[in-house]
Amino acid sequence: MLGFLKKPVVVTAEINMNLVALTVMGFISRLWGLSYPRAVVFDEVYYGQFVSLYMKRIFFVDDSGPPFGHMLLALGGYLGGFDGNFLWNRIGAEYSMNVPVWSLRLLPALAGALCVPLAYQILVELQFSHCAALGAALLILLENSLITQSRFMLLESVLIFFILLAVLSYLKFYNLQRHSSFSGSWWFWLLLTGVACSCAVGVKYMGLFTYMLLLAIAGLHFWHMIGDQNLSNVSLMCHFLARGLALIIIPVAMYLSFFYVHLTLLYRSGPHDQIMTSAFQASLEGGLARITQGQPLEVAYGSQITLRNVLGKPMQCWLHSHTNTYPIRYENGRGSSHQQQVTCYPFKDVNNWWIVKDPGMQQLVVSNPPRPVRHGHIVQLVHGITTRYLNTHDVAAPLSPHSQEVSCYIDYNISMPAQNLWRVEIVNRESDTDVWKTILSEVRFVHVNTSAVLKLSGASLPEWGYRQLEVVGEKLSKGYHQSMVWNVEEHRYGKSQEQKEREVELHSPTQMDISKNLSFMAKFTELQWKILTLKNEDTEHKYSSSALDWITMDTNIAYWLHPTSGAQIHLLGNVVTWASANIAALVYTCLSLWYLVRRRRKIYDIPEDAWQLWVSAGRICVGGWAVNYLPFFLMEKTLFLYHYLPALTFQILLIPIVLQHLSDHLCRSLLLKSMFSALIVAWFSSVYFVYCTFRPVTYGEPSLSVTELKDLRWKDSWNILIRKQ
Repeated sequence: MLGFLKKPVVVTAEINMNLVALTVMGFISRLWGLSYPRAVVFDEVYYGQFVSLYMKRIFFVDDSGPPFGHMLLALGGYLGGFDGNFLWNRIGAEYSMNVPVWSLRLLPALAGALCVPLAYQILVELQFSHCAALGAALLILLENSLITQSRFMLLESVLIFFILLAVLSYLKFYNLQRHSSFSGSWWFWLLLTGVACSCAVGVKYMGLFTYMLLLAIAGLHFWHMIGDQNLSNVSLMCHFLARGLALIIIPVAMYLSFFYVHLTLLYRSGPHDQIMTSAFQASLEGGLARITQGQPLEVAYGSQITLRNVLGKPMQCWLHSHTNTYPIRYENGRGSSHQQQVTCYPFKDVNNWWIVKDPGMQQLVVSNPPRPVRHGHIVQLVHGITTRYLNTHDVAAPLSPHSQEVSCYIDYNISMPAQNLWRVEIVNRESDTDVWKTILSEVRFVHVNTSAVLKLSGASLPEWGYRQLEVVGEKLSKGYHQSMVWNVEEHRYGKSQEQKEREVELHSPTQMDISKNLSFMAKFTELQWKILTLKNEDTEHKYSSSALDWITMDTNIAYWLHPTSGAQIHLLGNVVTWASANIAALVYTCLSLWYLVRRRRKIYDIPEDAWQLWVSAGRICVGGWAVNYLPFFLMEKTLFLYHYLPALTFQILLIPIVLQHLSDHLCRSLLLKSMFSALIVAWFSSVYFVYCTFRPVTYGEPSLSVTELKDLRWKDSWNILIRKQ
């Protein structure tokens, strides 16, 4: 029974020493001297702020993309014991001793190092020689720009790692498709493709370009499978469902999980939550949650409320009034009603309080039991401090003459009667009998007499309006624009009928937990919308560039300068590699067009299997370059050289593919092959020479003299920093 124990257990393994050596060299090149410089380097000043907020569990919104990349950087800080206490306010600022610099930079460096063996394996899976694969890996290893970007707390190396992992996983899955469908390894690589794609998108939305490329390639491959008569309908359906699960459902689920973890970690109120809705703010610990805790949920007649405009642009603000009136005549000569001003005020203030009044009753307190206000009910809004009624009439607004003026009515005993009835319309109602709820309900106020809708115009009033934002009655109210939508933020049940007692009540702080009513999907939807629509004002940056500048590397970025010596770090690529990548793309395009025309004439210059290999390599490499580069011509944002690095990586992979193709199919004699091999050795020596030449500004050491720095300015457009003597 135990006879098997008589023989030793033997484990055999095949180890690709090329792969091991490349991995070790990748780690050395990216991890060597990782803590140097111990100072804030370029965009570390940007990402470091988010890491600190993660450490302190403070909510933030970053319009540059999803949170997964930020969470990975924060993980490095967490593993290093970072407490989040550092002021990220200046590039070049020395890190204090509590900042674990090596740990914060570790994950991007590891990702950059692993890109080297990934490049090798991708070319092997594309069925090219190990020599070509080795060349691709060495080009990635010696690319100065990729080294620089990998060694700091930045996200491009992480993005490129997940992009290459997704490509490699799909190629392994596709190659297994031919002989071992639905095996364990087949499922592993298919699922890993979806996971890597979702991680790439989760780091930066640029990852979406490669994801869409792989989906298109997978769709094309499945289309070819449909024509395979050896596959049954059931088998085809299983293949389709497997791809749908791995390449669509799992990536979507993972993308949602990034936000779930993000929102779970960041549960405290912070400076960024003010751009979110009141309901979102109330779900965070501190801030608005402290104010709204214990508020009544249902708005009733007699409720005292503040009304926040949902749009939040140009800034968050609350419906407001004060004792000042509109000027009798404006500067342009138009007249006003001279009624009490109504504005939208961007700060908490006692004059933001309004009382919801039943038009058929005089009392301004909540009855017992309370009578809730529902969708479609008619109300009057009484300003809490001045007790004047919210009103609009056929008088032009001060800055928006095509809209109606909104005021608080003053009876001047002239022929201008009060028009102060408003119909409550709950925009996000589930039924027409919904109750108006604190924070949760988004409402429009429709003027009964004129059908105008209460709207924030966004224009700033002149000095007579204290630069507060204009509120108007919009006559043409098609649709539900957010500027017309309001929600109750602070709420209490009024108890004082006398004005003096009511003023004391309005000045006192408010006291149902609203946060429990906001689901994860509601928070995710709102946060995702903010990320996609919130745009910082794009300003011209000293090192910004256009997409055309990237091809020929006419620009660089100075990342860091030593405060006293000439040591500095620049984002600069290997000139020979960049030029070779452009030539390889041009040669591939020209050869492909030549082959296509010749094949159309039934002339086949290369064998069919070599043609299929050539086409499949182009789909990945040329397609990867195109989808990661061309979209930038359509983007209206500040662009930098590092945006080109994912596209460049695909272009670098194309170089050894083109070289092998030229050697195998165009160099037909032994002499030509020998000469071509010698040229490749000379070319690769020049790649290594350029790498060594620019190594001091890639790693930041050793410090160079003024003469040496001037010698590195190979292009007049490069901004190499030279101190004045």
